[in-house]
Amino acid sequence: MRGRPGGRHRSLRSRLTTAPGGAMTQERQQQEEAEAVVLVYEPTVRDMASALSARMRATPSGRRTLRLLLSAGVLGISSFALLMALGAMTWQLWLMLGVGLLAFGCLYLVPQLQARQLHQMAATQGEFRAVVDDGGIRLTSRDGDARSKWGMFARYVETDDVFVLLTGDKHGVGLMVLPKRGAAGTAGVERLRTLLESRLGKA
Repeated sequence: MRGRPGGRHRSLRSRLTTAPGGAMTQERQQQEEAEAVVLVYEPTVRDMASALSARMRATPSGRRTLRLLLSAGVLGISSFALLMALGAMTWQLWLMLGVGLLAFGCLYLVPQLQARQLHQMAATQGEFRAVVDDGGIRLTSRDGDARSKWGMFARYVETDDVFVLLTGDKHGVGLMVLPKRGAAGTAGVERLRTLLESRLGKA
């Protein structure tokens, strides 16, 4: 029994027409990546802690929290020192000391605890790849592939280790962390900084 020649012809035409399109798509993707800034990295606890601390300093709600904790810490320690100087060894003395130490402790411990939680979630995805270009940021990992346009973010913060992209709300709830070590050397970091300044501007 002979097969229908039309089926073979359609299959051949399909291969001939789709192959060039696929090649063009691949070439276009390679060209876009060549013009973009590419970062490849595995997130660390230090990345997350640096980002969270930067967000606290850059957002209105974060600055209020920071001032509150600093004020409580200074007040508690100062009250403890004053009561000690007056010889007033009462339970209020130790309460003031506890309040001061707790406030100062929160400045360090809270970001660290949050950073460890975020890292635990991110670490399961292994290596991350971020492609940053004029259209936005494409972030891929083991199980994820997402693209964010620049309109999603309002500003960025830079630390010694990372760039932190923040959403426009007063809390900066949404953030994206881009570790500098993931870029291709100093030139890659400079290109990324220039791109962020042109699209977002510093917080």
